Amino acid sequence: MIGRKSMVQATPLLLILLSLGAFFATYNLTTMIVRNRTTIPGKWAVDGLQSQIFTDPVTEMPSDVNRPKDSKSLFHVALTATDAPYSKWQCRIMYYWYKKNKELVGSEMGKFTRILHSGNPDNLMNEIPTFVVDPLPEGLDRGYVVLNRPWAFVQWLEKATIEEEYILMAEPDHIFINPLPNLAHGELPAGFPFFYIKPKENEKVIRKYFPEEKGPVTNIDPIGNSPVIIKREMLEKISPTWMNVSLRMKHDPETDKTFGWVLEMYAYAVASALHGVQHILRKDFMLQPPWDLETGKRFIIHYTYGCDYNMKGELTYGKFGEWRFDKRSYLRGPPPRNLSLPPPGVPESVVCE
Repeated sequence: MIGRKSMVQATPLLLILLSLGAFFATYNLTTMIVRNRTTIPGKWAVDGLQSQIFTDPVTEMPSDVNRPKDSKSLFHVALTATDAPYSKWQCRIMYYWYKKNKELVGSEMGKFTRILHSGNPDNLMNEIPTFVVDPLPEGLDRGYVVLNRPWAFVQWLEKATIEEEYILMAEPDHIFINPLPNLAHGELPAGFPFFYIKPKENEKVIRKYFPEEKGPVTNIDPIGNSPVIIKREMLEKISPTWMNVSLRMKHDPETDKTFGWVLEMYAYAVASALHGVQHILRKDFMLQPPWDLETGKRFIIHYTYGCDYNMKGELTYGKFGEWRFDKRSYLRGPPPRNLSLPPPGVPESVVCE
């Protein structure tokens, strides 16, 4: 009887001790998980509906990642252009597809601006919403007209009235094929990862502009400035740096030779990293024929590459095909309306293009 009484009396005390033990075990486990999660290096990588999330002290979980579907966060569509015929016909096509997709379900497109960096109005002013800015001083671009892009954005952001909180930096040779939502999340802009932007492989050159005290070169995203959706206030901070880094790169012979026609893209990636900005990498942001074969649920076609095929539908890249489309064939004016369709067997992405 005495032993049974002692056991009964000890039961409440035992329960209390067990509860405290469980509490401390849970607390320690939670603390360990949180500590480990915040020290894993990496970036956000999102591809369609599937995503892998790696958080670090720079790129943290967006607070609005589960934004209600009925709430819209509009972005302003902006592209830079010249008054050359080659640029004009691409802008007209781009603006046409913007209007076709803007009001569709799922779109968060706001207003549109063609930032014309030729210094004077042209004959598209009444057709496409346009903001005229100055080009770089003569000779400063060294024949690389793309260097005017960051300078154009600096002027536009300073002088224009922009209602939307976010901006999509686009290009004339972009075609919207699906309504584009705002792919950015709060302070995290969204960009497209280009396979040929490789900061790690070019670390020796990159270090001229991104010193070691700024961190590893893996902090630099494999992107260009377009397509990118970013908060307006963030772009206002990055743009002057982007412009200065672009000019420094172009005037450095080693950098110019290494980066070539993608120099300005590297400059944006470096400038963003200098400001501690990293991007959500969205492979579904854009496709680039002829390398990407299907449109799927992607949003933009970028027709920068020439597409050459024989009549069997086989790619003959690097060699003029029996059927071909290359935007550079139309430097003096738009493609003809009766442009022939690709032969059977050509990928869907090229047919849509």
